[in-house]
Amino acid sequence: MHDLLIRGGTVVDGTGAASFTGDVAVKDGKVVEVGKITAAATRTIDASGLMVAPGWVDIHTHYDGQASWDPYMTPSSWHGVTTAVMGNCGVGFAPAKPSQREWMIELMEGVEDIPGAVLNEGVKWEWESFPQYLDAVDKTPRIMDLGAQIPHAAVRVFVMGERGARREEATPDDIAKMAAVVKESITAGALGFSTSRTFVHRTSRGEQTPTFGVAEHELTSIAKAVGETGKGVLQMISDFDDIDSEFHILAESARISGRPLSFTLLQRDAMPEKWRAVMQRVAAARGQGLDIKAQVACRPIGMVHGLECSMQPFFLTPGYVEIAALPLAERVARLRDPALRARIIKESATPPDNWRLASITRDFHKLYPLSGDQANYEPRAEDSVAGIAKSTGRTPEEVAYDLMLEDGGKKKFYFPLYNYTDNNLDVVREMLSNPATLLGLGDAGAHCGYICDASYPTYLLSHWGRDRSRGDKLPVEFLVHAQTLRNARGVGIMDRGSLTPGMKADINLIDFAHLRANAPQMKYDLPAGGRRLVQTANGYEATFVSGELVMEKGKATGALPGRLVRSSVAPH
Repeated sequence: MHDLLIRGGTVVDGTGAASFTGDVAVKDGKVVEVGKITAAATRTIDASGLMVAPGWVDIHTHYDGQASWDPYMTPSSWHGVTTAVMGNCGVGFAPAKPSQREWMIELMEGVEDIPGAVLNEGVKWEWESFPQYLDAVDKTPRIMDLGAQIPHAAVRVFVMGERGARREEATPDDIAKMAAVVKESITAGALGFSTSRTFVHRTSRGEQTPTFGVAEHELTSIAKAVGETGKGVLQMISDFDDIDSEFHILAESARISGRPLSFTLLQRDAMPEKWRAVMQRVAAARGQGLDIKAQVACRPIGMVHGLECSMQPFFLTPGYVEIAALPLAERVARLRDPALRARIIKESATPPDNWRLASITRDFHKLYPLSGDQANYEPRAEDSVAGIAKSTGRTPEEVAYDLMLEDGGKKKFYFPLYNYTDNNLDVVREMLSNPATLLGLGDAGAHCGYICDASYPTYLLSHWGRDRSRGDKLPVEFLVHAQTLRNARGVGIMDRGSLTPGMKADINLIDFAHLRANAPQMKYDLPAGGRRLVQTANGYEATFVSGELVMEKGKATGALPGRLVRSSVAPH
């Protein structure tokens, strides 16, 4: 007798094969039979009218802190995620000596916008080495499985101390020690090694991440150590300011290690074709036998702005800074004063010196008011603040200011930072469709005050498989495969991602016709009363992890079967 029988659903099995109406049987936490099943089960579920798909595998999260305090791993668990991978972009909390913990919090606060007060209260610090960190993660029951990568910044500071934090050049002895730490960690179960080479990543004090611009030899020596374990992956982020130089380092790391490597791929407005130049190099490298893929997003990589958020168009003006610490209701009352309104609007005419901040505060053609209970991630140019200003005969500053005060100051705006140069998602579709890409970059658990992209899996399926009206939707079978089996194999996890016999029974039952991600909202439910943007979802009827029902109609059941996913050698 089976433990669970899901009968009569539309099975989209994660392999990319055509969907079919059939049954799925589970025994001892694994899928044991798929098709027309006559055997009995302890529990039978009628899935007529529902999609039956594998649980989503989110390969790019920053749950390194939240894993300490939240067994329910929200909001990812609301969106059908059953496996999440953290430790991306070279930042995390292990290895760490006690004297380095505060610095690590400052780095995570600066790079990933997770408040320091939240991390100080929430992170348990039951470890020093990375294997000890894995054991701490492993012993904590949770709603989904977690895998961890060892972050370069933590390793560098662990070995080099303040010299590493100051980005001093590593000595041969430093590099040998870093390589040994990474090798030990991969052997113990780390899924991979991650690093950051982007100018944007800084600590909360404004200092650049320790790994920015490190020498090629440091990275390739660590990559070689990963390769010696016979398992594990490499993950990187780079600005590719010098495409040839940066891609050479990336390709050499893949070549020397012999391991899969993935990196972040974005379209930037200032250089809208650069991503294609990078992908041309990927194609050439793959032609030479290197396993290199780009991690891409399923919608613009964007920010949510507003008075409750970390940013909005006037957050740097002296007039606003004077009242920024006030509670929301008091701020709104003060901002309604005509004299302060006139002052702040005048001050906003002077852009910040930093071009990124200038774009965030002045590019009103990219600032879209959110309305209703759903977020529109492919808005029209005329729907922007600049478009509204043009049609109403006002300045963009006036429009943005007045909209910002709506709904008691809770009004939100969407600001697509990357992948939206042409005011549509055609580039995103091109990225998604490239066989040398993996679906990632949701950053769940991070950017609490201005990004809410943990809903990527829900949006991928609902927008690209059902809602897009431009005549170029993508097959549902492809979309499910992209965020299940393809992602799992992409990070070296071989026991899940498809509804085929022998695979782990992580399963979503989805009311596809009603699947949607709801509008972002601010919650104050982190340790120390910290805030975070979240999105709920509609359409997930049930989610199973290892055959156990963990979510039903958007509510957690209390079951916590999730465990640590450790790296393993792929079967031949």
